[in-house]
Amino acid sequence: MDAFYASVEQRDRPELRGRPIIVGGPSELRGVVCAASYEARKFGVRSAMPSRTAARLCPQGVFIRPRMEAYREESREIFRLVRETGVVIEQVSVDEAYLEATALVGPAVTDPDAALRAALPLAEHLKQSIRGQRGLTASVGIASNKLLAKLASDFRKPDGLMLVTEAEKVAFLRPLPCRTLHGVGAVTADVLAKAGLNTIGDVQDHPGDLRALIGSFGPVLKRYAMGEDDRPLELGDEIKSISSENTFDRDTAHRPTLRACLKEQAADIAAKLQRRRLAARTVQVKVRYGDFSTLTRQFSVEEPLTEAKDIYRLGCWLLGKENLVDRPLRLIGLGVSGVGDVSATQLRLPLAP
Repeated sequence: MDAFYASVEQRDRPELRGRPIIVGGPSELRGVVCAASYEARKFGVRSAMPSRTAARLCPQGVFIRPRMEAYREESREIFRLVRETGVVIEQVSVDEAYLEATALVGPAVTDPDAALRAALPLAEHLKQSIRGQRGLTASVGIASNKLLAKLASDFRKPDGLMLVTEAEKVAFLRPLPCRTLHGVGAVTADVLAKAGLNTIGDVQDHPGDLRALIGSFGPVLKRYAMGEDDRPLELGDEIKSISSENTFDRDTAHRPTLRACLKEQAADIAAKLQRRRLAARTVQVKVRYGDFSTLTRQFSVEEPLTEAKDIYRLGCWLLGKENLVDRPLRLIGLGVSGVGDVSATQLRLPLAP
């Protein structure tokens, strides 16, 4: 879906269409950005950013408090339309999924690129159904694997439709920055850049063993750079999460101690995400008081999270927003959920030449 949360707000309130919409807490209350419309993204506004920063970047931005239940209900309606087509679905989040359409194309189509082109009517049908019945736009990418389909879906947003054929996939990837490949976060991208590998084409042409630079991920990255990806759809529906907790020897409300714990926990969680080439959509904090009563609070953003600084920032914000440290804590915990096989960032790619 295209700028999902913000698009739902613009659909439900027509006076907001065409305006820079920022879904999140207002800047004067030290809020955090949950999502931003394309009009706001032009100013550099993004998920997990402090609302105060967003207001400075986009002074004309309209701040709207998130309505998570409305977005979840809209998601259910959209995926009902998707399931009616009979495709196999790996739902990544409330607004994104991989669809396996081979069975609908049929075994008679033996040419790989002909099979991909045979999926175009399905993609067009989905876009039209979502627009006609839900009043929202979706972008679709068609390719032979998850890596390329994801890139294609982001390439012509909003309201995009792009097919990447097997014959064209290597050329399609060549000019793109390494960061756009699945599993390449900020740290890996920096290592590659220092070695002179800035674009996917640089990786394609690199004659050496990438394991010397990035360890065991090297051969996988080389395959990705060539457009090869054998990851299957993950069809399990269990909630995936990663968390970290600290129990104190003595109950404490000492802010520097709590912040240090959260920072360490965020670094641990981010490292686990990056090792597994995953990202998360929701951050949760957990506190336990001296009487063993326990509270948890969470916040979801539209663009996936992988960086420790963003996870830490949202954790601190939740503690303050919910006034959870109103007395000494026995335990503090930080976690992420909505964990899945999603790109590290929402890609901002050029239009195809």
